[in-house]
Amino acid sequence: MIFPLAPGPSPLYHCPMFRQPSSVQFFLPSWIEEFAREYSVVENPAARMAFVIAASRRNAEEKTGGPFAAAIFQKDTGKLVSLGVNLVTPQGLSMLHAEMVAFALAQRRLGTYDLGKKGLAQHELVASSEPCAMCFGAIFWSGVRRVVCAAEDADVRSIGFDEGPKLPHWQETLRSRGIEVVCGTGRQEAAAVLARYAESGGHIYNSREAG
Repeated sequence: MIFPLAPGPSPLYHCPMFRQPSSVQFFLPSWIEEFAREYSVVENPAARMAFVIAASRRNAEEKTGGPFAAAIFQKDTGKLVSLGVNLVTPQGLSMLHAEMVAFALAQRRLGTYDLGKKGLAQHELVASSEPCAMCFGAIFWSGVRRVVCAAEDADVRSIGFDEGPKLPHWQETLRSRGIEVVCGTGRQEAAAVLARYAESGGHIYNSREAG
C-alpha cells in the first residue's frame, strides 16, 4: 500500500534548529584609513608598489593580519581607489586575502562588480605578492586591466604559506584575456617583509594545519 506524502517541506530537509548568519561583514584595521590618506597620487607604478609593500609591512607589525597588501588604482593616473590587507586570521574568514579585500572595497566604492565597466577609468591591481589560486581566479571577474605584483610565488611558499594549485602559465592566461601583467616590481622589499614575518613568529596558516 502506498501512502501519500504529507504536504510541506520534505522531512529530510526540515531542521527547525538550523541557524546561519543573515549577513557577513569584515572590518578594516584602525590604522589603515590614516595610512591610505598619506598616499600621494603618482603615475610611477614602482612608487605605487612601494606604498603597497609598506602597507603589508604595517599589517604584519600591527598584528592585524598576514604580511600581504593589495590596492586598486586608476591605471593611468595612479589615483588610489582602495587599499586592502590580509585579514584572514583576525576576522576568521579564509577568503579575506588582501586582493579580495581590495576588490570588495573598490567595487563597493564604485558601485559595480565590474571595475572594467564602460565609462569607468581603467583599473589595476597592485599586490605585494603574486596572486594565490583563489585571488588569481578573482582577477578575471574583477574587471582590472593590469596586475602588478612584487614577491613571487616561491617567496611566499618559502616561508610556509600554501598558494594552491595555480596554473603554471598564469601570466599568459591573464594576458590572453587582455589583462597586462607586470611581475617582480619591488620583489626584494616584499620578500623581506615575508621573511621578517616568519622570523618574528607570525602565524603561517594553511588549509590543513597540524595540531
